[in-house]
Amino acid sequence: MFKASELTLADDGSLYHIRLFAEELADNVILVGDPKRVNMVSDFFDTVEVKKENREIVTHTGTFNGKRITAMSTGMGVDNLDIVITELDACRNIDLKTKEVKKHLTSLNLIRLGTTGAMQKDMDINSYICSQYVVGIDGMMWFYKNNPQVMEQALQEEFISYMQWHSPLPTPYAVSASKDLTDRIAFDMRKGITVTAPGFYGPQGRAIRLALYDETINSRMPEFSYNNLKITNYEMETSSLYCLGKNLGHNVLTVCNVIANREQGTFAKDYHQSMQNLIKTVLERI
Repeated sequence: MFKASELTLADDGSLYHIRLFAEELADNVILVGDPKRVNMVSDFFDTVEVKKENREIVTHTGTFNGKRITAMSTGMGVDNLDIVITELDACRNIDLKTKEVKKHLTSLNLIRLGTTGAMQKDMDINSYICSQYVVGIDGMMWFYKNNPQVMEQALQEEFISYMQWHSPLPTPYAVSASKDLTDRIAFDMRKGITVTAPGFYGPQGRAIRLALYDETINSRMPEFSYNNLKITNYEMETSSLYCLGKNLGHNVLTVCNVIANREQGTFAKDYHQSMQNLIKTVLERI
């Protein structure tokens, strides 16, 4: 049995942050960062049966073309994903009354739809990227005991060697997307290696008033390749999703809409329509 201080519950007995019970969560979960984007997803639903909100976490569960789907906002950053992924798993795989792990575990499909900054010059604004691999430079993985079969050790080692990565920066780690979801949802999308950073400015090479520890990272990163894939983009959530999700036995995938190109120095003025198109495409392919 988990202690009350470890598996935290709200007054109604639901998970403390996501405020859900098992019956309110679908097997297919669309994760978005912005709480307002949950409505963009659920606007496509035929029916909506659950609407809940707590802090930046907004949840709608309903049906699309006969498929039951949950849309949930996570907020920004790997720390928020640590909370959301852990509680989504607990929602389905822990009996919240007895606080015991269930005998029969459920595997969820966790699909993140996000925005991102491209690292390759030929990637257009409002195009889509599938994160076939993620390299986390955020340190999240090292707080957990990981299944070696989940981790992409060769990619991790090659990235560290090529980038001449060194302390005191967090040691990078690497994980792949789930093949089934990649083949089903992103079969016609550009695929690449996503780098997850623990922040938007300095960790992604943006210097505003503070100087960077290593100003050469972004100039070297676009040339790195692994299994014929380049580093395509930066974002702030996928490493937690892939690492925690796969270690817990779930299927994971991130597809992002390019709203900035770091090599071109461009930023999208309006990406509402391209985000809607991405949402509709993914819903139809789940």
